[in-house]
Amino acid sequence: MKDFENIYMKIREVSPEHHFEFTDSPFWILITTILSQRTKDAVTDEAARKLYNRYHDSYGLEHANPSDIKAIIKYVGFSNVKSERIIETARIINHDYGGKVPDTHDELVKLPGTGSKTANIVLTQGFNIPAIAVDTHVFRVSNRIGLVHTKNPDETEEALKAIVPVKYQIEFNPVLVEFGKNICKPVSPRCSICPISGCCDYYIQKTSKGNAKN
Repeated sequence: MKDFENIYMKIREVSPEHHFEFTDSPFWILITTILSQRTKDAVTDEAARKLYNRYHDSYGLEHANPSDIKAIIKYVGFSNVKSERIIETARIINHDYGGKVPDTHDELVKLPGTGSKTANIVLTQGFNIPAIAVDTHVFRVSNRIGLVHTKNPDETEEALKAIVPVKYQIEFNPVLVEFGKNICKPVSPRCSICPISGCCDYYIQKTSKGNAKN
C-alpha cells in the first residue's frame, strides 16, 4: 500500500491552480462540465461564457432557440448532441427541481449527458460536497502511479474513495488534472522533474527495463 498522503502532498505542490470558468453557480458548472466532454478547456470555457452572457440562467437556456445554441457552441465536440442536452437539462431543472440543480449524485445522473464524473464535479465545485470525479487524467495518473489498479472510471472512483481522505476529495480532481496536463502527460510524461517518480509504478518499471538492457 502506497503512502497516499505523502504522494498527494508532493503532487499538489507542483500542480498549478486549476481554472474554473464558474465557481459560484452549480447550474453553470453543470453546463460547462457537460460541454467539456471530449473538448479542450479553452474551447469549453469560451462556449460556456457565451451561453451565460446571452441566457443568464436555466430559464433563459430552456427557451433558447436550438439553432442559436448550436452556433454558439459549434467548436465544442459533439455540439449537435450537447446543444439538445443542455436545453433539455435546463427544462428538467426548471420543471422538476424548481430551477435549482439537485445536490445529490443519484438525482444529478438522471439529467441528460450527466454521468458520474459530471455529477461529482458539480457536487465538489458547485456544492462543496466531497466526491471523487474521475476523468481521463485522474484515471491515467492514479493507475500509472499505482495508487489504484483499475480498468475503468467506475472502478477507479470506488477504489479512490477508499484511499482519498474526505478532506482532500473536493480538490482532488483539479489537482490531478493539472498534474496530468503539466507533468504526468498522456504521452512522454516528464518523469525527470516529477517529485514522486521514486514511488511511481510506471517510472520504476520503465527504469528497471532500461537497466536490464544495459
